[in-house]
Amino acid sequence: MLSAFQFKLHRYLPFCTGCLSLLLSLVASPAIALELRIALLQGQGDVVIGSSTSANIVNGQGTTVGALPPLEGFFAKSTPGAVTFFGKKGWQLSIEPSEGGFVYIQDRWYRGQVRLVTTSQGISVINEVDLEDYLAGVIGKEMPRTWPQEALKAQSVAARSFALYRKGKQKNPLYDLVNTTKDQVYGGIDGEAESTRAAVRATAGQVLTYQGNIVEALFHANSGGHTENSEQVFSGVIPYLRGVPDFDQEAPNFQWSVNFSQAQLQQKLSGLGNILAMTPQGTTAHGRVKRIKIVGEQGTKIMKGREFRRALKLKSTLFQVVPQSDLVASQAQAVPSKPSGFTINGRGHGHGLGMSQWGALALAQRGNTYQQILQHYYKNTVLQTSY
Repeated sequence: MLSAFQFKLHRYLPFCTGCLSLLLSLVASPAIALELRIALLQGQGDVVIGSSTSANIVNGQGTTVGALPPLEGFFAKSTPGAVTFFGKKGWQLSIEPSEGGFVYIQDRWYRGQVRLVTTSQGISVINEVDLEDYLAGVIGKEMPRTWPQEALKAQSVAARSFALYRKGKQKNPLYDLVNTTKDQVYGGIDGEAESTRAAVRATAGQVLTYQGNIVEALFHANSGGHTENSEQVFSGVIPYLRGVPDFDQEAPNFQWSVNFSQAQLQQKLSGLGNILAMTPQGTTAHGRVKRIKIVGEQGTKIMKGREFRRALKLKSTLFQVVPQSDLVASQAQAVPSKPSGFTINGRGHGHGLGMSQWGALALAQRGNTYQQILQHYYKNTVLQTSY
């Protein structure tokens, strides 16, 4: 009888049996000597793990201690100082599918293999995967897979450069990157399509460098008309992250507006009471808010623009604040009372550094190559083949 977790995986069997040939048609990249360790989950009490083919279970000493049958999901459980999985126990267990197999983690399929590591917070789930296969699972999550190949190629080079840069800077001994926007969104096979794999293949091994070093090729959805200089967003001048005109006017978030009531603001900006005024105290040359002064009935606070953006979940720091005033009748004239709320009108989506994805789309539609797109957004960089 199947456990609830096995049943959960078996719900996906039509996907496995009916679409496995389609997955296999998305041929994995040729083997290279470059593997990434991607943290998929951290601090888990339990995780469902499976494989599309038979798989070896390997302990932390590299010894095969068991074999996992195909197309069945099993429950990995965190125990004090160890991971327990399929009757095996250790501080680390790896599931290594036979050639051509995929690993199943919670509700998604991934190429490569999976490593389960016990930590003080629970189980960390690490996908060890070829860099090029990783990129194919990133591109379709970071950019619509239906976009022109030149835009997808530009995204491939940017994502490869970013991944290798972050890998070189990562200090965590367990992984190189995480699978969220803290690094890059990675969806495994769910992020793949023939278009994304084609873009990765066409740019295989290509990275952007500045003075011989791989660059941190930051990117964002769209800038709102002009990208930003690095020192205006983060500390430090980065020579290749210079503000340039963008071509993102067709982006859905080129302009946006959001309303906040006093109750909403009190919840998001606690300790200030009713908000009387919100006034930018400094902006970049291209209008992004660097600091904002918030005056409330119970106090005043100055926040960094990106902290304010995070607190209110705004799309960018390129915004203006408009109070919503209720007019109170007086003998002389209508006098505004304290604002009933505030409207924030803004442009763009993201931090505004590096490549604008909607700008890349527009440039590709105008006939620009991916090399030209990259040179527009990453100044004075050199496109090189690193392997």
